[in-house]
Amino acid sequence: MNYQEWEPEYLEICRDMGYDPAQDTMSARVLLAVTQNSDLRMGSDFEGLMKGTVTVLGGAGCLEKDIAERPPEGCIIAAGSAAGRAGITPDIMVTDLDGDLQAQIGLSAAGVPAFILAHGDNAETVARCAPLFKGPIVLTTQGEPFGIVECHGGFTDGDRAVCLAKEAGSQRILLRGFDFGSPMPKAGSDPAVKLRKLSWAKRIIEEHGGAAVRF
Repeated sequence: MNYQEWEPEYLEICRDMGYDPAQDTMSARVLLAVTQNSDLRMGSDFEGLMKGTVTVLGGAGCLEKDIAERPPEGCIIAAGSAAGRAGITPDIMVTDLDGDLQAQIGLSAAGVPAFILAHGDNAETVARCAPLFKGPIVLTTQGEPFGIVECHGGFTDGDRAVCLAKEAGSQRILLRGFDFGSPMPKAGSDPAVKLRKLSWAKRIIEEHGGAAVRF
C-alpha cells in the first residue's frame, strides 16, 4: 500500500490509541541497526508467493477449529502468535515479535520469510530478538518508511498480513483464526485495549481487503 494512502488512517490510529509516531520511527531505526548482519530482503521478493489464493492464520483461540473445518489453501501467512500452531509450517510470517517467539525463530531457521514490524512498544524486544531470526527477513514499520524499512499498511499482525497479500495482488484472501470480539488472554495485556486494537483490525481488513477477503 502506498504510504500516502495509509498515512491518514495511521495517524488516526495513533490519536485514538495514544501512540507517538516518533516512537514508531525510533523502534524501526533500532530494527534496522540490529539486523545489519541478517538476511535482509525486500517485500517484493515474495510477491510471487501471494499472487493466487492466500490464507491468513490469525492468533485467535478458534484457529485450530477453523483449520480442522476449513483447511488452508494457497500461500499460508501466519500472523504473529499463529506461527507454530496447529502443526502448520507457513510460507510467510508477519510478526511484531509477540506470541511464541521460539516457534517463530525456529520457523525462520527453517527458511520461512519473516516480515518483522517495529513499533513504539517493542523496541527492547526488537533489539534482543530480531537478530535471532536467521532466515530471510523484511523490515517493516507501521509509520513512514525509510531506506529498506517498508510500510505495507495495517496495525495488528492479522490485518497487516491481509494488507500485504492484497498489495501483492492476491484476489482471494481466506481468514482462519480471526475473532474480533474475544481477544486471547495474555499476561500483562489489557483486554479493553486489545478489543480496541481488534476493532481497528476489523475496519482495516474490511476497507483494504475488500471483496478479496473471505471468512
